[in-house]
Amino acid sequence: MDRADAMWRWFTMLAGALALPSVAAAEDAVLFDGRQLAGIVHDNSPSARLAGELLARDLKQLTGRAATVADDVSGCARLCVVIGTLDSTLVRTVVADTGVDLSTIEGTWERYGRTLVRSKGDPSRRYLLIAGSDRRGTVWGVIDLTRELGVSAWEWWADVTPRRVDRLRVDGARRLSEAPSVQYRGIFLNDEDWGLQPWAAKTYEPEAGDIGPRTYARIFELMWRLKANLIWPAMHDSTTPFYQQPGNAATAHAYDIVVGTSHAEPMLRNNVREWDERARGPFNFFTNRPAMVEYWRERVEAVKDGEHIYSIGLRGKHDSAMEGADTPEQARDATAQAIAIQRDLLAKAQGRPAAQVPQALTLYKEVLDTYAAGLKVPDDVTLVWPDNNYGYIAQLPTPTEQARRGGSGVYYHLSYWGRPHDYLWLATTHPALIREQMDRAWQSHARKLWVVNVGDIKPGEYLTQYFLDLAFDHRIFAQVPRAHLRDWSARQFGADVADRVTAVMLAYYDLAFERRPEFMGFGQVEPVTPVRTSDYLRTGGDEAERRLDRYAALVAEAEAIGAALPADRRDAFFQLVLYPVRGAASLNERVLKLDLAQEHAKALRAPIVPGSTSEAVNRAGNVVRADMNALSDQARAAQQRIADDTEAYNALIGGKWRGMMNAAPRNLPVFRTPTFPRVSLPRQDACGIEGSDLAYAEGRAGTRSFTLYSGGADADWTLVPSPGFVASATRGKLHAANGYRIRIALAHDGNGSGGVNATCGGKTLNLPIRIATPAKGVAPNINHIITLPPASATSPDWESVPGFIAMLRSRLNLPPGNAAATPLTYRFDTDTTGHAEIRIVLLPTHPLNAEQHLRVKIRVDGGALQTLDYATFGRSDEWKRNMLSNTAVRSLTFPQLAAGRHTVELFAASPGLLVDRIEVRLDGAPANYGAPLR
Repeated sequence: MDRADAMWRWFTMLAGALALPSVAAAEDAVLFDGRQLAGIVHDNSPSARLAGELLARDLKQLTGRAATVADDVSGCARLCVVIGTLDSTLVRTVVADTGVDLSTIEGTWERYGRTLVRSKGDPSRRYLLIAGSDRRGTVWGVIDLTRELGVSAWEWWADVTPRRVDRLRVDGARRLSEAPSVQYRGIFLNDEDWGLQPWAAKTYEPEAGDIGPRTYARIFELMWRLKANLIWPAMHDSTTPFYQQPGNAATAHAYDIVVGTSHAEPMLRNNVREWDERARGPFNFFTNRPAMVEYWRERVEAVKDGEHIYSIGLRGKHDSAMEGADTPEQARDATAQAIAIQRDLLAKAQGRPAAQVPQALTLYKEVLDTYAAGLKVPDDVTLVWPDNNYGYIAQLPTPTEQARRGGSGVYYHLSYWGRPHDYLWLATTHPALIREQMDRAWQSHARKLWVVNVGDIKPGEYLTQYFLDLAFDHRIFAQVPRAHLRDWSARQFGADVADRVTAVMLAYYDLAFERRPEFMGFGQVEPVTPVRTSDYLRTGGDEAERRLDRYAALVAEAEAIGAALPADRRDAFFQLVLYPVRGAASLNERVLKLDLAQEHAKALRAPIVPGSTSEAVNRAGNVVRADMNALSDQARAAQQRIADDTEAYNALIGGKWRGMMNAAPRNLPVFRTPTFPRVSLPRQDACGIEGSDLAYAEGRAGTRSFTLYSGGADADWTLVPSPGFVASATRGKLHAANGYRIRIALAHDGNGSGGVNATCGGKTLNLPIRIATPAKGVAPNINHIITLPPASATSPDWESVPGFIAMLRSRLNLPPGNAAATPLTYRFDTDTTGHAEIRIVLLPTHPLNAEQHLRVKIRVDGGALQTLDYATFGRSDEWKRNMLSNTAVRSLTFPQLAAGRHTVELFAASPGLLVDRIEVRLDGAPANYGAPLR
C-alpha cells in the first residue's frame, strides 16, 4: 500500500469526504505519475481561484513540481482537476463535455460532487471534477482532496510540512458529500494581546503593524482546512477594528468567510475602539439613543454587500452590562427596543425583510438574565447559548425554544480572560469535556451556529480542530476522544508513534483537568490576589509529590518521542505537544517544589526567610530535611525552563513565530518569578522516609511512591522488596548532586502481604506499607478513604461518558423531577464504628435548560431518600471553587457509622448530571485536593 492509499483509508474513516454510495469509477485519478503533474482549472470566483492556488502549493510540496493553474480547460492535457460551482460556466462546460450529472446537490448548503470523467470529444482528456453546490462547497471538495493526499490542516500553522512522494493517485469514484452538520462553524480570535497581535504586527505583517489582510488570509486558509466558515475577528484594544483595517473585509469576501462579531459587538461594531465618547457622547441607550442608532446605521450600510451574521442586542461599551439599566426589567425592555431598531436598519440596508438577514443573539453573562426576565426575541433570530467561560454550557434550549425558526447555537471557550482566573497560556480543556458538552448541545438541537473562542489559535491547535470536526460531521460523536486524537496524531507525526503521542496528550489533559497550570498559584483575578501555598500540600506533601511524579514521567515520554521523530517533524512536535507538556510540567514543578521546600522548613525552629541563610535545628530531634535547598534550586530551574522553552518557540523556523508565544499573559502572580530561598542546614548522619500513601489493596495491582532523604550527609541505601513488590530502584547513594533525596516507585502486584526491608546510612528504616483486604466486589479502604467509581454499577438512567475514566451521565431525556426506579448501587465495608462523610462528587455542570435542576437523590443503608441540590448562584465563591477544580461536591455526614456492610443508592433526579465519584471518608482520611488513591 502506497502513502496515498494509506491516507485515503484514514481520510474515509474520519468521514472527511462524507461519501455516499455511488458507482465505482473505472480507474483512479493519477495526479502525479513521477513525471507529469495534473493541471488545475478553476472558475472565475475569487474563492475558487484561491482554492486552486492552495491545491497547487500542496501539490508542489508533495511532488516538487509546479502545477499549471488556469481558468479554462483549453490547456488541459491528460488530466485536470476542475474546481467550480455547479452554475459556473466552467462546470457547465465540463458537464456538457462529459455528460456527468451532479444535479442532486443543486441548491443545497456547502455540498460538493467529485468524480473522474472523460471528455466525449477527446477521450484522452480526463477531468477530476470538483463541483460545489455553492462556493464553500467547492472549497470543501478541494480540502478533502488535500487531506486525501496527506496534507495536514496544520501544514503552515504548526509546520507539519507535507512530505515528498513518488506518485499521487486518488479514488475516481463518484462522490456526493453531505451538508455540514452545523450550518455556521467558526472561531473567535480573542485575548490576542500577548500572541497573535504582536506576532502579526512585528513578525508576519509589519507593513500593517497589526492583524491585517495578510494575517487574516492565513487565518482564513486555516479555517478552510478546518472546514470553518465563520469568523468573529479579534477585537481588543490592542488591535485595529476589523473594518477599519484596509483589506480585511475584502479578504474575507475573497475567501467566502462569513463575518460576525462577538456578544459584545452588536451590528458588527467594535465598541471598544470604534465608539468615541468625545465625539458621540456616552454609550447609553437611555440618554443617547440617536447617536447609537446612527452609529449602527453607518456600519450596516457600509457592509451591506458582504456575507454576515449580525450580532444584535445591547450591552455595555465592552464586555460589560448595559449602561443605564438598573433592573433586569429595564434591560429587557431596552434590549427589545434596540433589537427592533437594529432589525429595521438591517431591512433598509439590505432591501429585504429583516427575517431574511442572518442574526444572532448571544445570551452571555447578564444577557441570559435579561432573556430570563421575559425578553421576546424574533423567531428568525438564532439564540446562541454560551458556556460559562470554563467549558460548561450555561443553558440549552427547551423543547419550545428548539422549535424556533432561527434555531440555536453555542459559543464555547478554549481560552478565557476573567474571573475567577484566566487561562490564556496553554490550551488544556479536556477533549472529553468538549465532546460531552457539544453532544448535549447537539441532542438539544442547538445546531445552527457553533463558535469557539480560540484565543491566539496557538497552542490550541488540536482542541480547535476537534471542536470544528464535531461541528462539521456529527457522526464523529460516535468516536471516543482517544480514537479521534490518535487519528489526528497519526496524521501529524505518523502511525508508528500515534499511540504514544495520544497517551501523552491525554495524560496532559487529565492533569490539567484536575487543576489547570494557570490556576496553580491558587489565587484569583478581579481583584488580582497573590499566590498562596498550594492545596496539594494539605496532605503534607504526598499529593504534591505524586503530581510531580506524573508530570516528570509525562515529560520524559514526550521528550523521548520527540527525540526519535524525523527532523522534519520535530518543530511541529515542539509546538503541538512538547512545549505545552513541558510548560505545564515546569510551572507545576516550580510551584510545588517551592511549596515543598517551605513545608519541610516547618519542622525547623526558625522559619525560612526569603533570601536569607540561617542555622537550622530540628524542633523534635527528627531528621532535618537537607533537600530544601535542592527543591528550591529545582523550582528555580523549572522557572528558567519556561523562559528557555518560550524563547525557543519564538525562535523556531528562523523566527517565524517570534512574538507568538508568551508564557505570562497579563503578568499574573502565578507567572511571576518568585524568590527562591536557601538555608544553611546542620549536617546529620541520618535518613528519613516521606510517603504516608503506601497503601495497596489485595487483589489489585498498584504503584505508590515515597521519598528517601538524608540529613545532609552522604548515605548509601538499599531496598529489598518481598515477593509481590517491585521497586524502581533498589540501591544508591544520597548526596549533594541529587539533593540528598530520591523518589522511589514501589509497585505491588496485588498478591502477598509482605513489605520492603530498607536501610540507609547503615540503619534500618520503616516503610509504612498497608494492604487493605476487602471482600470480593467491595471497594478497598485506601488511607481511610473508600472510593466508589460510578462505572462500578449500572442503571438504565445513566450512561458512560467517553473519554473520562468511569464517569457517568444521567440521560438527557429524563422527565423533569424524575427519581428513577433503578439506582446506581454501591457497597462498602467499614471495620469499626466511627465518623464518616460520604461525598458525591460531580462535575460542575449547569441545568440542561431553564426547566431543569441539578439534583440527585441518595439513600444510605435503606434509610430515607435525600435530595442533594448542586445549584450555585451567579459567580459565588462556591461556583468559583467549582470552576477552578472541575468539581461540585455535596456531602452526607454520619457521626457514628456502624461497622460492617453498607449500601449507597444514587438516583438520577435531573438530566445531564456528570458523576465523577463517591468518596466515603473515614476518621484519619487525608485532606486531598484531587481524587484520592484508588
